[in-house]
Amino acid sequence: MNFYDRLIAETAAERDAFLHIPLVAHSVKHGAQKETYLAFLSQAYHHVKHTFPLLALAASRTQDEHYQDALVEYMEEERGHEKWILDDIRALGGDASAVANGEAAASCKIMVAYAYYAIEHISPYAMLGSVHVLEGMSVLLADQLADSLKVRFGIADDAGFSYLRSHGALDQEHVAFFKTMINGFEDRAIQDLIIAQSKMFYRLYGAIFHELGELQELRHAA
Repeated sequence: MNFYDRLIAETAAERDAFLHIPLVAHSVKHGAQKETYLAFLSQAYHHVKHTFPLLALAASRTQDEHYQDALVEYMEEERGHEKWILDDIRALGGDASAVANGEAAASCKIMVAYAYYAIEHISPYAMLGSVHVLEGMSVLLADQLADSLKVRFGIADDAGFSYLRSHGALDQEHVAFFKTMINGFEDRAIQDLIIAQSKMFYRLYGAIFHELGELQELRHAA
C-alpha cells in the first residue's frame, strides 16, 4: 500500500463523519437556501484568503526542497482565489464588501488559527493535512453542490458558482499532484504526522458546517 492509499484508508472514519454532517448531506442532495450558500461563501472567503500565506509560511519553515517545490507550485495556483468568492457573492446579490471587511465565524477562525499554529509549532508538513481535506472535499462535493444549488435557485448559468466549479474540476489535478508528492514521503514519522493532521482538519473544517447549520436553524426558528 502506498502512502496516499494509507492516508485515505486511515482517515475514512473522519471523512465519513464529515459527509454525514446534516447540512453537508442535505445541501449536496437537495441544495440549500441562498442565505445559507452566501454564508458558506463568506466563511470560504475568510479561510481561502489565508491559503497563500499559509503555503508560504510552510515553505519558509522547511529545508525539504521536494516539499518546498510542491508548495511553491501550490502557491502559484492558489493565489487570489478569494477574489473569485467575492465575485460569486456579488453575482448572487450578496454584499461582498461587507464580507471582505467583516470577520470570520468562530469555527473558521479556529481552523485558520490552528493551521498557523501547526505549521509553526508542530511541523511544516502539517499544512498537508489542510490541503488533503480541503481539496479532497472540493473534488468530491463541489460540482454536485453547484448542480443542486443551481436547481434550487433556478439559475441557468454558473454565475455565482465560479469558486465551486473551479475547485470541482481544477482540484482533480491538484489531488493527482498531491498524491504523487506525498507518495514520495517514505519517513514513517512524516506519514503519521500528515495522517494525524488530516484527521484534525476534517474535524475543524466540519465544525464550520455544523456552525452554518446551527445558524440556518436559528433563521428558521425566528
